[in-house]
Amino acid sequence: MAGASTPKPVAMLDLARQYESTGAAIQEAVADVCRGGRFILGREVADLEAAVQQRCAGASAIGCASGTDALWLALASLGIGKGDAVVTTPFSFFASVSSILRAGATPVLADIHPDSFNLNAEAVEDTIAKRHAAGKQDVRAVMPVHLYGQCADWDSFQRLAAKHDLLLVEDAAQAFGAAWNGVPAGALGDAAAFSFYPTKNLSAWGDAGLTTVRDAAAGERALALRAHGMRHRYHHDEVGWNSRLDTMQAAVLLVKLPFIDEWNRQRAALAARYTELFQQADLVGQVSDGGIVLPTADPRGTHVWHQYVIRTPKREALREHLQSRGIGSEIYYPVPLHLQKALTDLGYHEGDFPESERAAREVLALPIYPELRHDEQDRVVEAVAAFLR
Repeated sequence: MAGASTPKPVAMLDLARQYESTGAAIQEAVADVCRGGRFILGREVADLEAAVQQRCAGASAIGCASGTDALWLALASLGIGKGDAVVTTPFSFFASVSSILRAGATPVLADIHPDSFNLNAEAVEDTIAKRHAAGKQDVRAVMPVHLYGQCADWDSFQRLAAKHDLLLVEDAAQAFGAAWNGVPAGALGDAAAFSFYPTKNLSAWGDAGLTTVRDAAAGERALALRAHGMRHRYHHDEVGWNSRLDTMQAAVLLVKLPFIDEWNRQRAALAARYTELFQQADLVGQVSDGGIVLPTADPRGTHVWHQYVIRTPKREALREHLQSRGIGSEIYYPVPLHLQKALTDLGYHEGDFPESERAAREVLALPIYPELRHDEQDRVVEAVAAFLR
């Protein structure tokens, strides 16, 4: 039709909208840091750590430079290193495994549950049994990932840890504000790691991370490790790392922190609306039937919907179709970790983790963020419907 306007793109994430509500306050907070010259471990870092410690049931909170560093710091603070094996998932971001390697430990992989995409405790049990049968008694910890904002089945992992005397480390990079049976992510395990990368639910204006540690002595160690192993200035008790949380990023996070619970509720409402719209459009079915499989939320947990991820065997074609209509999407993650070139030395091969490999072929994340409008969400569903019919 002549004169008809082209619909504006539906972005996978539009951080400019969040800036409209928080930008002025953040700019003033950052300016205050600059005026005070508090560039390295200024009071804002301690204030953020105290606020997160309160949210995480009193677990020590240690700010650091990134979510990746937070994972390493969690492992290192617990003394996990050479000679130890840590079991985690092959269906995650690279840092889940690279942090174990950086700590000097051995990554061991186990497959995921097909519904939640999270590490399967039964698969971990089988993996430990196989290592025991091979004469290896080296598994010291399990590191489940709270993928897409949903906590792993912590009841099962607690039973597993008690049976085998294991440490539990949460990769909670995508799960700030999530919970399991009312216990917040970050307070479930012996240690945990959060990422505040700009795309996360609680996001900084650059790289930033934070580790929580249940044991006070391990928390003190983490504080030293993030600053070259110093407990007293220029006195190094062990070799650590330079991974301090930038004061400006802490200032940004302090402004945003009071909003996070409402933002997470808005995400949950959008996720519920997606599910309702897809069901009303009669698009839900088995992957084998050519339909889409919707994400699930375990009723024992509080899902914060960092991502809304569907499954379809036509993933690549659907993504191209959405792109042609100006609709963003993303694949988290297209290559499972055991098939990454950099990790070939782990000795795994295609076919070793079939559920992770199938997920890598089928998952597609759709736009979801607190400021996403209903008319934009309608366009996403309509576009998926047009492709499938």
